[in-house]
Amino acid sequence: MQQRPNDGTMSDVQSDARGNEEDAALLHETVPLDAVLTYTREHNPAIRAAQGRVRAAQKIPPRAAAYDDPMVMWDNWNSPENLHLNEASNNIFRLAQKIPFPGKLRLKGEIAAKEAAQREAELGATGIDTIAQVKKAYYDLWLVYQNLRVYSRDKGLVAQFAQIAERKYAVGQVSQPDVLRAQVELTRLSNRVTTETLSLSKARAQLNAVLSRPPEAPLGIPRDPPPPVITYSLEDLAKQTLAHRPELLAQVSMVERENLALALARTAYYPDFEVAVSRFVNFGQRDGFGLTVSASIPLAFKYKYDAGVEEAVANQETAQSDLRRLQDHALFEVKQFLVEAQVALEQRNLFLGTHIPQAEQTLAASQIGYQTGKIDFLSLIDSVRAVEQVHLEHLMAAANFEKAWAELERAVGQELPRK
Repeated sequence: MQQRPNDGTMSDVQSDARGNEEDAALLHETVPLDAVLTYTREHNPAIRAAQGRVRAAQKIPPRAAAYDDPMVMWDNWNSPENLHLNEASNNIFRLAQKIPFPGKLRLKGEIAAKEAAQREAELGATGIDTIAQVKKAYYDLWLVYQNLRVYSRDKGLVAQFAQIAERKYAVGQVSQPDVLRAQVELTRLSNRVTTETLSLSKARAQLNAVLSRPPEAPLGIPRDPPPPVITYSLEDLAKQTLAHRPELLAQVSMVERENLALALARTAYYPDFEVAVSRFVNFGQRDGFGLTVSASIPLAFKYKYDAGVEEAVANQETAQSDLRRLQDHALFEVKQFLVEAQVALEQRNLFLGTHIPQAEQTLAASQIGYQTGKIDFLSLIDSVRAVEQVHLEHLMAAANFEKAWAELERAVGQELPRK
C-alpha cells in the first residue's frame, strides 16, 4: 500500500509547482507587470531575508519577558567526612527563583516587541524598495523594445526611400549623392537596430537580477503601461506618507522602544529579589523547611544607574531627531518624484497631441514632394529623423513617467492606484 507523503513533502511539491507556474508566466510572448511583481515577492532574496529577520524577532519578546530558570541546590554539612546522604549530619535541598522588581520583565518584553515591529516595518521598506526597482527595470526593458521598434520601422522606411532614389537616379532624375545619402542613412539605422538589440540583453539581465534569475534567463516582452494620470494632490500624498511609509513606521517603533528603555533604566533604582525554599534532611533528627528572601541594594553604586538613565535619555532624543529627519526627507522625495511624474506626463501629452502629428504630416508631405521632385533627398531624410526623434522622446517620457511613479509609490510607502 502506497503511503501518503508527509506534510513537508506535500508543501515542497506545492511550492515547486507554484514556482514553475510563476516562472512560466514570465515566458509568455508578452509578460504583464503583475506576473513580474508576483514572482518578485516570492523569490527576491532581499525580501526573503527580511522575512526571516521578522520571524526571528517575533520569537524574542516571550524570552525577554520570561523569568530566569530556577536554581536547585544541595548543601551538605560536615563534608567530606559525611558525603553519604543517609549519614550526613545535615543536608539541605534548596529551590531558588530570582524575581525582578515588578514591571521590569514587562518592559523588557515590550521593548523586544517594539524591535520586532521595527523589523516588520523594515520588511515593508524592503518590499516597496524592491518593487520600485522591478518596475523601473521592467519599463527600462519596455523602452528598449519600443526604441528597437522605432529604429526597425524607420530602417524599413529609409530602405523604401533608397529604392525610390535608385530608380530616380537610374532615369536621371536625381544625382548620385541622393543614393549615397540613402545608403548612409540606412547604415546608421542598421547600427541603431544592432545596438538596441544588444541593449536588450543588458536590460533583461537587469530585470532578471532583481527577480533572482540568471542574467540570460528568457523573459517575455513587457506590456504597454496603463494610461498615465495624476489625481493625487501633494497634501494627500504627504498625509499618506506620514501614515504608511515603512521607514517612518520603523522609526516610530524605535522612538517607542527608546521610551520604554528609559522607563526600564529608571526601574534599575529598585531592588531585585530572590526567593528560596529549603528542605532540611537531618540524619537521626527531625526534618524541616526553610525560607530565604534576599534583595539587591541598587543604591550602593547609584552612579552607574544614573549613567544608564542619562544614556537612555540621549538615545530617546536621538530617536526623536532621526524621526524628524526621516519625515523631512520623505516629504521632499514625495515632492521631487511628483514633479518628475508631472513633467514626464506633460511631455508625453505634448508629443502625442502636437509634435508627433506634425512630424508625421511633414514626413508624408516630404515623401510626396521628393517623389514629385519638389524637395531634395536631404530634406526627406531630415523629416525621417524628425519623426524618429519625436517618437523616441515620446517613449522616453512615457517610461520616465512610469519610473517616477514607481519612485513616488516608494516615497509614499504604498501602491497608488490610477484612478
